[in-house]
Amino acid sequence: MTTGLGNFKMNGNSSSLKELVASFNAAEADKNVEVVLAAPFVYVPQVASSLRSDWAVAGENCYVKASGAYTGEVSPEMLKDVGAKWVILGHSERRNILGETDEFTAEKTVKALEAGLKVSLCVGELLEEREAGITQNVVERQLNAVVKAVKEEDWANIVIAYEPVWAIGTGKVATPEQAQEVHAAIREYLKVAVSAKVAEETRIVYGGSVNSKNCVAAAKQADVDGFLVGGASLKPEFVEIVNATQ
Repeated sequence: MTTGLGNFKMNGNSSSLKELVASFNAAEADKNVEVVLAAPFVYVPQVASSLRSDWAVAGENCYVKASGAYTGEVSPEMLKDVGAKWVILGHSERRNILGETDEFTAEKTVKALEAGLKVSLCVGELLEEREAGITQNVVERQLNAVVKAVKEEDWANIVIAYEPVWAIGTGKVATPEQAQEVHAAIREYLKVAVSAKVAEETRIVYGGSVNSKNCVAAAKQADVDGFLVGGASLKPEFVEIVNATQ
């Protein structure tokens, strides 16, 4: 099974999301794709209560505690309570704009899994890191913190999203060959760092200016198991991306 993740980011309002969800509910979507929509915290209950039953809802982030004096934070337990089944962690915008470290991302991953959420774990390099030829070093460093923190059996509830930072919201897209190269290297890393079983079974999806026009070629790559979609997930064309592997 492949995975189609939509990430609304800090976009939408109750009216626009009602309309969007209605369009998704009416759409013909590939049943072999696990589809998840990540909404801003305030809209998670609305989307979760109105979305078709074969699709799931995610939070876009969470904190490392179940409750307490952490003003402005949201716990994985709270996300689960209002209908989320997934959470996105380690997104480049959290890492690079808000300064979240590999270790903090790993800590959040552990907490989310303990609370019963599935995790979309994002990794990816900056433009200067790709130009310096250290993409794989960066990705392995980001993954290594999580490998050290989670149990082998927990990988059944983690999807890795490879998102080259230089391709997010820029209109630039990694070529299908570039995506495949990194995905294959991630799988090889998992084989050594965790186990052959985890390497084979973990889904690795691509993110970075994905749209209905560029997704089909990427979907044909052996190690591309779906997509994490930003802006296009706020449009009906998201369904075309979900159906890209048909």
